[in-house]
Amino acid sequence: MALELKQALKLSQRIIMTPQLQQAIKFLQLSRLELCQTINHEMEANPLLEEAPVDEVEEKAEEEGKKEEPVNKEEPLREVRVKETIREDFDWDSYISEYNTAWASSPHEDTEDRPSFESLIAPKTNLYSHLSWQLQVSELDETQRGIGGYIIGNIDSDGYLQTSIDNIMRETQQSREEVLRVLEVIHEFDPIGVGARDNRECLLIQLRFQGLGGSIAEKIVTDHMKQLEKKRYSQIARSLGVPLDKVLGAVSVIAFLEPKPGRFYNDEDTIYITPDVYVYKMGDEFMIFLNEDGLPKLRISSFYRETLAKKDDLSRATREYIREKLKGASWLIKSIHQRQRTIYKVSESIVKFQRDFFESGPAHLKPMVLRDVAEDIQMHESTVSRVMNNKYMYSPFGIFELRYFLNSGIQSVDGADKVGSLSVKERIKEIMRGEDKAKPFSDQEIVRILKRLNIDIARRTVAKYREMLGILPSSQRKNTYT
Repeated sequence: MALELKQALKLSQRIIMTPQLQQAIKFLQLSRLELCQTINHEMEANPLLEEAPVDEVEEKAEEEGKKEEPVNKEEPLREVRVKETIREDFDWDSYISEYNTAWASSPHEDTEDRPSFESLIAPKTNLYSHLSWQLQVSELDETQRGIGGYIIGNIDSDGYLQTSIDNIMRETQQSREEVLRVLEVIHEFDPIGVGARDNRECLLIQLRFQGLGGSIAEKIVTDHMKQLEKKRYSQIARSLGVPLDKVLGAVSVIAFLEPKPGRFYNDEDTIYITPDVYVYKMGDEFMIFLNEDGLPKLRISSFYRETLAKKDDLSRATREYIREKLKGASWLIKSIHQRQRTIYKVSESIVKFQRDFFESGPAHLKPMVLRDVAEDIQMHESTVSRVMNNKYMYSPFGIFELRYFLNSGIQSVDGADKVGSLSVKERIKEIMRGEDKAKPFSDQEIVRILKRLNIDIARRTVAKYREMLGILPSSQRKNTYT
């Protein structure tokens, strides 16, 4: 069979994403910080982009405010006069000397060697530097400080030693007795209990430092940690042969010990969330405001537009370059505006669906999925999903991610309406908050209480939600000795 090459025309439909469409989709899923970084990068790469000056409307408002006349025009304003008196014994020489020094000195022409502003900011002390400083001022010799330095370098942020004694011996070439001697010294560094190898040793170090060695509290930590976790105080009292009230006193002492002594020296900076959308209640309506603080307001440079209009003064390559950059700048500005409009539409739809939440709180969240919002604003679900990615909303009850308002529905007892899963979690928290600590509700009892609230839910679902909320089971929440 012979092979033959032929030319033929064929019509087909394909979806092709243009670079402009890809840019618009990319901007939708960017967080606020990423958007600011992207805009700044585009401003550096595109000379036709520039940041718009202060709004002219605000300038006119300020000018009108300055020109305002008094309400009562018939009565002229009286001039305010202040009578100044100067003491006869005033030291004019010192005053003139200080005044001349103050205005004559300039921060840009200062001849003195002053430290920079960065050196005046006190850095945060982390656990490693805090322990290293104590090691240097201790009475240990150079060999022991070398062992201590290796030990401190293997202490994690919670204050626990993350290597074995054998490994320390091998790396420092020292005996076990010498390593343990240095480790005991580090145990008494601030914070007390640092360098412990497990939770039991950490608590024992703190008890002995408080002079409670050989006490009931030490015996409980040494031999009865399992019973202590399960709050089996009567069993501990029988094992130790002591009255129950003494065991309860020892438990109260243990409760004030610090299981993670190093966490107070955490040098990580707190990351604060800046909302993308603000929702305020004004009267009976909720008003939505986009947060545009810090976002550069872009415009196309008038200089390049005027330059492009002068066709005779430009070469063909220059004209093509300016046109290409002009097209990119226009698409960028359009994409940013489209992003802001889409975020507003999604936020408006969320407020409409979850009005009960904004009125009464998280316990009144309704079931809502991406399809509900997409159909409401007539956009694709993928577009709504991108908009909700890393976006936050300020509400009367706090700051929440937009995806927080998406939750599945749980069937009610009468079958009429569904209840949001997040709303059910809030109800479970409220039920457990009001329970009797001596007789906490079991998961099955919570199921019966929820059914009385018209919520049909299985016991295993209650257990799953309880674990997601970080709440212990009823056997471990029980406390009959309070």
